[in-house]
Amino acid sequence: MSEHDTPAVKIADDPAFKLPTSLSSLSMPLCIGGVAVLLIGWACGSSVSAKFGMSAYLTAFMFCLTIVLGSLFFVMIQHLVRAGWSVVVRRIAELYMVMVIPLGVLFLPVLATLLFGNGTLYNWDDPTYAEKNFLPLAIWTEKLRWLNQGWFTVRAIFYFAIWSALAIWYFRQSVEQDETGEKAVSDRMQYWSGPAIMAFCGATSFAAFDWVMSLAPMWFSTMFGVYVFAGSVLAAHCTICITSFTLQRLGALRDEVTVEHYHDLGKFIFGFVFFWSYIAFSQYMLIWYGNIPEETHWIFERQLGAWGWIGIVLILFHWALPFLGTMSRHVRRNAPLITFWAVYLLIMHYVDLYWVIMPEAGSSMGGILGVISSLFCVVGMTAVMIGLVLRVADQTKIAAVRDPRLQESLAFENI
Repeated sequence: MSEHDTPAVKIADDPAFKLPTSLSSLSMPLCIGGVAVLLIGWACGSSVSAKFGMSAYLTAFMFCLTIVLGSLFFVMIQHLVRAGWSVVVRRIAELYMVMVIPLGVLFLPVLATLLFGNGTLYNWDDPTYAEKNFLPLAIWTEKLRWLNQGWFTVRAIFYFAIWSALAIWYFRQSVEQDETGEKAVSDRMQYWSGPAIMAFCGATSFAAFDWVMSLAPMWFSTMFGVYVFAGSVLAAHCTICITSFTLQRLGALRDEVTVEHYHDLGKFIFGFVFFWSYIAFSQYMLIWYGNIPEETHWIFERQLGAWGWIGIVLILFHWALPFLGTMSRHVRRNAPLITFWAVYLLIMHYVDLYWVIMPEAGSSMGGILGVISSLFCVVGMTAVMIGLVLRVADQTKIAAVRDPRLQESLAFENI
């Protein structure tokens, strides 16, 4: 028996499809306050060391970027498979995916560290790194063919160009359909979704190698790109769930997003908790089994001291607890409960990125200042992103109001 009555399709200008005023008024304060908090966080980290400050900044940047990239993938995969259920929440992902453009600007401080050429953030940027670590010159010379300031910068521009082109095109097509309602727009977005996803996956994997894995330039893992991808998609589904719940609480999309949509978002959250865990275990198991010094040192360093305890926290609280917590159908069909788990998992996603990135900044967490730096950086960066999302959302609809599959999405029921 149906647990909800299918709501009627509302007119495009219905207030349910507009960003609540209480949220739109937060846009500027979040942006200004976020920048201030971000700068304070970076300054606190820099008082520990220049490397620590930039590492905290990079961790916050990757937290926001993974949400954005996961949202971009969500939009493209929905078009690829012609999904109907997701139409009422897809615009939320579209609003987040276009944040890849301002994040391109926020990446400039990372590139700026390369101007100094002393390993401020990336060890390979230090001319004395090979000598300090007794690396064979021939091997290091070959490594620097890929890891050098100029080529690194060109690749970064290329990655952002791919992501930005995809995000802008899909966003414009979707907004255009709000006006025209033409089915041809959906067909066009579906037609290009296959090549778009291939370009996206290539850029995302290599960006993960360049920006995170190269922090330890002699370490390598062919699974690392998938590891970052898994966390990105998990974070995106959590963000869509939280945003949907918040909008409904403030009066928007109240009839459109039903328990069925939360159920599906919950299923994806549950599935990607397991997928992230599978990739993390597979990467660890293969490195442990191979027992190659160039591979094992990265894992070994993260098993020492406080980093080892964070690793245990990830096993217990990024996998075991949310795996059990989101397994129940009852939880997935309870909007407040699944939203709680979404918030929880976003926090654990940050802890995961912290464990991956910050050990390369030093053997300690930087004491009180280090903790303040990390928290302020991620809060500030996230606030800036949310403020910009609200600004864009205030200028458009918060749902794809004339998508030809809108009625299918409204009537959607899980079996």
